[in-house]
Amino acid sequence: MGTVKEINGELWYYSPSGYRQTLESHNKKNNTRMFVDGEYIPKSHPLWKAGRYKSFGEAAFKALEKDNATATGYVYAMRNAAWPEWVKIGKAVDVHDRIKGYQTGSPMRDYELIGYAEFTDRNGAEIEAHNFAEKLGERKNEWFKITDDEAILAIRSVA
Repeated sequence: MGTVKEINGELWYYSPSGYRQTLESHNKKNNTRMFVDGEYIPKSHPLWKAGRYKSFGEAAFKALEKDNATATGYVYAMRNAAWPEWVKIGKAVDVHDRIKGYQTGSPMRDYELIGYAEFTDRNGAEIEAHNFAEKLGERKNEWFKITDDEAILAIRSVA
């Protein structure tokens, strides 16, 4: 941890490496950084998100709360080579981030984005796309035994 010193009536922050800046500037900069249990987390960290958290789990739950409160976003279709006849139709605030999340759980990193569209009500749009896709093939939760073209048609049918 750094130290704070008063010089000529002004507060200065000194980092452990000796870097000096006004305390006001230091505090302002820290509002755009991530800290977990008091430790600085660089932007290069895969779970980085500005804020102060007790754990990475707390940071993840805060993101989930925000995700659930946001109506706008995407409905997407993706597949995995392990189940070539099945397509997942899902929703996300950030479709590319969602796919990255699936890749993390797959040792082969073999999830493939087929298509997506943006909606002001992604929750309602996902339900409509599911209902359409269910008429085209077998359904297991958010997975459908349909072709790529049928999955795209299901998403486009919502518009």
